[in-house]
Order: sequence, then C-alpha cells, then structure tokens
Amino acid sequence: MTGSDASPSFRLAYVPGVTPSKWVRIWNERLPGVPLTLVPLSAAEAPGVLRDRGADAGLVRLPMDRTDLSAIPLYTETTVVVVPKDHIVAAVDEVSADELADEIVLHPLDDTLDWERPPGLPAQERPATTADAIELVAAGIGLLAVPQSLARLHHRKDLTYRPLSDAPQSRVALSWPEEETTDLVEQFIGIVRGRTVNSTRGRPQAAVQPKAKRPDKADKGGAGRRKPTAGKPAGQGSRGGSGAPKGGRSGRSGKPRRRS
Repeated sequence: MTGSDASPSFRLAYVPGVTPSKWVRIWNERLPGVPLTLVPLSAAEAPGVLRDRGADAGLVRLPMDRTDLSAIPLYTETTVVVVPKDHIVAAVDEVSADELADEIVLHPLDDTLDWERPPGLPAQERPATTADAIELVAAGIGLLAVPQSLARLHHRKDLTYRPLSDAPQSRVALSWPEEETTDLVEQFIGIVRGRTVNSTRGRPQAAVQPKAKRPDKADKGGAGRRKPTAGKPAGQGSRGGSGAPKGGRSGRSGKPRRRS
C-alpha cells in the first residue's frame, strides 16, 4: 500500500478496442467521491506506463511483458480478417488461415496477435499502425487480421470482416503493478469480476435459514393438530372429501348453485 491509497482519483489506462464505459459507470455509482480518470494508451506502451506508475491499473492485451505486473484475464476476443466488401472472403461465414495463403496479409508494427508466422504473403513494408493497415485494405493492397474489437473500432462502409480460424487470439486483461495492489485496485477488480455491492451480505442471510423449530412447536401441541381434523373443515385434502356428508354439506351445497 502506497500513495495510491491517498490519491483522490483512480487512473485507469486502456488500449484501443477495449471499451471500459460499463465498468466506469459502475465505479461512479459505487465510489462517487473518487473520480476515475481514463488514460488511453497503445497496446505496446501500456506495460511501461503501468510499471512507471502512470496509471493505477490498465485494461491491456495479452500476451505482453508482465515483468513486475499482475494481471487478471477478463475475456478472449475472436480474431477476424478485414477485407473489402467485394472480396471473395466476404461471401463466406468464416475463413481459415490456410485459405489466405495466396493473399497479401498486412502485419502492422502494432499488431497485438502473437503469430508464429503470419498467414498469407507478406507486404513489401509493414504498416506502422493498425489504422494505416486499414487504409491499405480499403485501397485493395492487402487484407488484415485483427481482434474483432479493432475491426469494429476502425469500421468503414467499404470494408467488412469475417472470423479467422486457426489464428492466435487476443486476451484482454486487467493489469496493475504487483506492489501496488491498493484498496482502489481491489475495488476495480471486484467491479470487473461482476461482484455486487450486496454480494457479501447475501452469504450470512443464506446461513440464517434453519427455522426447523416450527415442527417442534407443532409437536408440543399434538392435540392442536387433532382439533382441525375433529371439526373436518372444508379444504383439508382427501380427508375433507370423505367427511363431507357430516359437516361439509353447507360448504359444498353452494358449489352446484354457482355452476347453474
């Protein structure tokens, strides 16, 4: 625990394609006195900024250099291939990496996928960024494999994308400096893991259910159980039906009249 605990705000870094709005909204509802500041970063610079304490925690992409950093994987993204709308790939529901063997597939320098060998044919030069690669796809120069959220982030009307099988996937994780697991970091961990404010209160309530003493009270007044059977009131199950000729005529005589 260090200075982050005394900080009046919580700095949350996030990388392109990750949408923290839902978690930020929950944070603002639960901790209105602790403003949350968003710090947009590229996937490549996020680990260094966290190690340098430029943010209290960050929504990052794995794999990454996790030296001195803790990380909790949150979800795994589908990998897609971005193509022009009139490309042959647009006519299928899914494409495999092997089917792109004769295609030029762009491999930007900020690529977040851990390829052993990128699919397709390499371009003459690697684009500097994913945004640059998207422009080249629109110009008909090649295709691009990215996590689905990045394809949505760089959406264009003249492009589309399809799931790419046999490809590495990008995992989104919550990361923070190992030695800075502050109370505020713990609060945010609870939010991304879906813990509710009343989740801890629900446990003792579930344990307080043993009300098995009611049968004991009934046993003490054994005669009390016999009293209702002696009078045989209407509506006591099958026994009530068998005793109807004696005490139940007035109760049952009204039912045929209601039918008529």
